[in-house]
This record gives sequence, C-alpha cells and structure tokens, in this order.
Amino acid sequence: MRITNYRSFMIHALFLSLTMSFIDVNTVAPAMLSETGATTFHLGLLTAIMVGFGSFMQLLFATFIMGFKHKKPALLGGIYLRVAALASLGIFLRNLGSPATWKIWLILFLITVFSFSGAWANIAYTDILGSTIEKPQRKKLLTQKQLITSIGLIISSVVVKLVLSYLSYPDSYSLLFLMASLLLLLATSGFWMLKEGEPPQQKKQTLGERLGMFVHAIKEDRNVRLYLLLVNTSGVILSTLPFLVVLANQRYGLDGGRTGTFLLFQLSGSLLATILTNLFSKGQRYRPLIYLFILLGISTPIMALLLIATPLLYPLAFFIGGATAALYHILTVGILLEISNNENRPIYFGIGGAGALMNILYPMLAGLLLPYLGFPLIFILTSCYMLFGIYAAKHLDCGIFS
Repeated sequence: MRITNYRSFMIHALFLSLTMSFIDVNTVAPAMLSETGATTFHLGLLTAIMVGFGSFMQLLFATFIMGFKHKKPALLGGIYLRVAALASLGIFLRNLGSPATWKIWLILFLITVFSFSGAWANIAYTDILGSTIEKPQRKKLLTQKQLITSIGLIISSVVVKLVLSYLSYPDSYSLLFLMASLLLLLATSGFWMLKEGEPPQQKKQTLGERLGMFVHAIKEDRNVRLYLLLVNTSGVILSTLPFLVVLANQRYGLDGGRTGTFLLFQLSGSLLATILTNLFSKGQRYRPLIYLFILLGISTPIMALLLIATPLLYPLAFFIGGATAALYHILTVGILLEISNNENRPIYFGIGGAGALMNILYPMLAGLLLPYLGFPLIFILTSCYMLFGIYAAKHLDCGIFS
C-alpha cells in the first residue's frame, strides 16, 4: 500500500507542477489582474486570498474533515472544484470585453473558490500522506516531490512565456487557465490509486469539541506556538513576492514576455534550492534549512529595491524569491508532519494554515499603504519584521532538530 501511495503522490506532483505555473500567485495572477485594471488594493486582496485566506480556511475545514472515516472523497472533491473554478475563469476571460470593476470582483471570486477548494483538499492530502507514508520516508518524499514539482514548473513556465509573448490579453490568460484546468483534472489520476487502509476508531465529537482541540493543542504544545511564530513572521515572504511584479509594473510597465521571464527565474531558483536541499540536507535536521529560509526571505525585498533600476538584473530578485518559497513549502509541511501524530494531524495542519494570519493582513495593508509610503519603506520594514522568525528557528524543539 505504501509503495502504491508513494507513486500516487509523485504522479499528482508531476501534473500539479505543470498546472501551477499557469496561475502562479507571484507572477501570472497579479500580472493578469493588473492588466484588468486592478488597483494595488485589489492586488493585495488577490494575494491575501491565494496565500493567506486559503491557508486560514484550513482551520474550519479540518474540523469537518477530521470527522470523516475516509479522506479520499474529500480530497478528490476539492480538486474537482478547483478544476471547475479554473475552467470558469478561462471561459470568462475569453469573453471578458472591456475592463470594468465588477469584472475584477468576479475574477477575485473565482480565484477564491480555487484557493479555498485547494485548502480543503490539502487537509485531506496531508492526513493521508501522514498516515500511509512511514516517518523515515516522509522527508525523502517531500524533497523528491518538490524536485519533480520544480522541474515540471520550469517546463510549464517556458509554455507560459511563449503564450504570454505571442497572444494578447485576455486571450493569453484565458488559454493558460483552460490548460491548467485540464492538467489539474489529469492530476487526479494519481489519487485514484490511493489506498487509505482501515481508519482508527474515533469517538463522535461536536463541532465545539473539535474547535476546543485546536485551542488545547496551541496551549499545550510549545512547538505549535513556535511554528505559528515562524509562519507569521518570516512566512510573510510568500505574500511579499507578488508585489515584486507590482513594483516592476510601476517602474517600467509589464508585458507578457517580461512576466514570463520573472516566472522562469522564480522557478529556476525554486529548482536549485530543491536540488541542493535534496543533496545536502542530512537526516531529519530542519534547523539549518530554517535559518537559510529566513536569510533568503530577508534578502528578497532588499534585492528587489537594489535591482529595480536595472531591468536586465531585476529578475534575480525573483530567483531568490523562488528559492525562498521552495524552502518554505518543504519546511512547513515537514515540520508539521514531525510534531504531529496520526490522531492529531488534521488538528495541527488546521492550526498551521489558520495561524498564518499575517499572510492575510500583510498584503491588504501593503496594498493600502503603498500609494502613501512607497516601496522602499514597505520593503525595508518587511525585511526587518521577518527577522523575528529567528527566535522560532532557535527554539523549536523536537527530534528532528536535535
């Protein structure tokens, strides 16, 4: 069963990687919304939805999914809803017509459906992964999965660059989202092979009792509190990256070719970081990776400010940002898998998602304040704020950090 599930996760990772470049939250999605006529507030809201709110909804979704005897139907249902949202977005963009405010809000609504259904599926995904893949194999799976993902993203980013270079808005983005919906549908083929096994006996609990378990876990487990500190400080780099596109758009404008270049550099950084993590990461020791993640996260906004005056070098900021994002995804899943067990895993992943409140607040505040404070001050303050993650990195304490 474990070998079959290992392959299932790898097949899904391959097709998903070919999908996500087409609606990349850091480049393609903000560029698309910018060309629709969105303001910095709309772009901040887009980032809050895709990065922050999607994760936050995991708390609510976990309270329901943890009561399910089998998680596979919830996993597939969430993915099919994502497919429908992407297909609807592609069809709508093809018939967009002239820009209007109501059209921006409809796009944001469809992206909300896409993001929230992904959060629903992710709870079921991680619960199945944690309960069917043995602990010694988890980090290997996560790094290999990230490696496959990075390679697939590189390939698909070339397609994105070609589509955005040769087709005009909105036809270019319409084609990307329709292609993404098809590939995501194919990604479910891996999960049809998943075998969950017989779930442990669970006593029936009310919704209030389940929510109380979240509060209890935060109060009793110091590692959970330190993890929440990490994702709410250094983790805001995820909601910072889309503003690199906004900065470029304000400084010298955007076109499809430039957006594709940003995406290609971002994914190249992600691939390099994943390969190096796979080669040099020893055992289950995550602490050095956390320090590296924080260092790269702090550097990314500063590099953007230093390089923006040179359009030829500015994509390097996306390269560093891509490496940072790759480390974040490896670390957050890996840490939660290690500090949780089969009984409390949905609770911990719900807490982990809901705990990233700053990935909701930061992009909305940044979107509102940028017209008044400007990028230099916002980015410098962001880098300073991310330094607080060092405390969490130093004090997280369990077997994987010893």
